[in-house]
Amino acid sequence: MVFIQGLGILGRAWKPQVEALGAEYQCLTFDNRGIGRSQPRGCGITIPRMAEDALALMDAEGWEWAHVVGQSMGGVIAMEMALRARPRVRSLALTCSLARGSGVFPRSPGMLWRWLRTQVGTRSQKREALLELMLPERVLAGTNRVAPASELAELFGHDLGDHPPVSARQLWALVRHDLTGRLGELAGLPTLVVSASDDRITPPDFGRALARAIGGARFVEIQDASHAVDIQRAGEVNALLREHLQAC
Repeated sequence: MVFIQGLGILGRAWKPQVEALGAEYQCLTFDNRGIGRSQPRGCGITIPRMAEDALALMDAEGWEWAHVVGQSMGGVIAMEMALRARPRVRSLALTCSLARGSGVFPRSPGMLWRWLRTQVGTRSQKREALLELMLPERVLAGTNRVAPASELAELFGHDLGDHPPVSARQLWALVRHDLTGRLGELAGLPTLVVSASDDRITPPDFGRALARAIGGARFVEIQDASHAVDIQRAGEVNALLREHLQAC
């Protein structure tokens, strides 16, 4: 299994999945170029280049094929991998992802305000704003937010109030990439699409559109969850992944 993370997040954020599935499957996680231990050497950051990075890592492991799992931007990278090297991708699992990267831009005044709060203000204010995008309001209501913020920071590889320098370049790579006209080519590839009911970054409609475009894909919406569904509802996501893999 190859696990690909989203914008500005280290590969170790897949820890809940690797711990659950590692006894049954060989699991490969990594830092996308420009973050953590994968620093670029003079190359631009694009979705196709990051897809080639993942394929190169499979080569380094001696893997001819793999089941590929992608979260958010990682899902876009995973789909690009499948389009470029279909025989090497045995199946796809896409969580909180989308086909057209520009869809992550704020789509309403309320969402614009939430996004601006993650970029402007004190470190504490930005941390609070990003936490509210990662987890649903019902989970955060009336709770001490220090614990969930610390848990996400440990997995993401940085404080939620900080943005890795590469984040802007990864975002630019994402918004320029559009797979909507190509997803039909993936028809018949075993694909699981998981969305979260309260996800403001990639709402469930994005996941439904993905599943419709990829012939035969399965769509699941997890209730009372948001963009960090792989962490917040790891047990349910892991059960879906296991079921998906066993059916392939």
